[in-house]
Amino acid sequence: MSRIALVLLNLGGPDSLDAVRPFLQNMFSDKAILGVPQPMRFLLARFIARKRAPVARAIYEELGGGSPLLPNTEAQARALETSLADLGEVRAFVCMRYWKPRSGDVAAAVKAFDPDRIVLLPLYPQYSTTTSASSLADWAEAAAAVGLDAPSRAICCYPRAEGWIEALAELLRSGHREASESGVPRVLFSAHGLPKRIIADGDPYQWQVEQTAAAAADRSGLSGLDWVVCYQSRVGPLEWIGPSTEDELARAGRDGVPVVVVPIAFVSEHSETLVELDIEYRELADSLGIPAYLRVPAVAEHPAFIGALADLVRGRLADGPALDSGPGGRICPVACGRCPLPEQGPRA
Repeated sequence: MSRIALVLLNLGGPDSLDAVRPFLQNMFSDKAILGVPQPMRFLLARFIARKRAPVARAIYEELGGGSPLLPNTEAQARALETSLADLGEVRAFVCMRYWKPRSGDVAAAVKAFDPDRIVLLPLYPQYSTTTSASSLADWAEAAAAVGLDAPSRAICCYPRAEGWIEALAELLRSGHREASESGVPRVLFSAHGLPKRIIADGDPYQWQVEQTAAAAADRSGLSGLDWVVCYQSRVGPLEWIGPSTEDELARAGRDGVPVVVVPIAFVSEHSETLVELDIEYRELADSLGIPAYLRVPAVAEHPAFIGALADLVRGRLADGPALDSGPGGRICPVACGRCPLPEQGPRA
């Protein structure tokens, strides 16, 4: 019987209030996040973590003292094991980038499992050098350190994967129906933002986010749907991609329309959905006089989404390149020069 290790790669989150500051320091020590050389990056990471920790602690206090991301991801792992049980002995491991369980411990656990094959599955539907690339590189280093040599394949991204889009569309339809009781809704597809310089350097993230939103809007089947892509979670002095979610809420307030907020880049509930979207932006919407504010859930273990991930894993178990985006190969245009896949083959 085949033994398959499936490694789910995600950001991670502090599991206690005491973990908030070291979590932040781990994040800002990542050169993909803070692109300055050592030892300056280490010093800056310590400074930023110390400065931001009080605000972040208050956020996690709202969540009961820690992030729900790990249990949410564990639930997705168990759902995938069930969906892929026909392939043999499939064990899904959760690997977090900036907090426990981290790549070193997970790589050792995978080695102890002694798999015949390994599939790496980033839980970031849209590829970015700041998320997927960072997690994959961190895993590669950890796997090499423990001597993990089973054949490994990685999934690059899946911004238009069938089941992912269907799950989003189903949740959107439900939210739109409820918000329609207060008028004709505007849909805000909200994603985590990035500094403009990262996108200008060829990062595919923004293009892929827009692909996801367009596909979900189309799949919803809602005639004449009013929708826009916007970006949340801006920090620091750099110019970020837009429009911002705050600006779109302000526009909805001026237009007097209800809003349906759809997390378009998050597959699990965490601080940016449960606090930023559910508390902070809801309060902003109320202050702006928006007739109704409805936030649809993250896809979590939605059967269509789990089915999409299972299909991607099955595809990656076939012979092919070490890194791919699924059927059809590269989808990014040439302008997305930081896409890790070669330019040959189908391109949008």
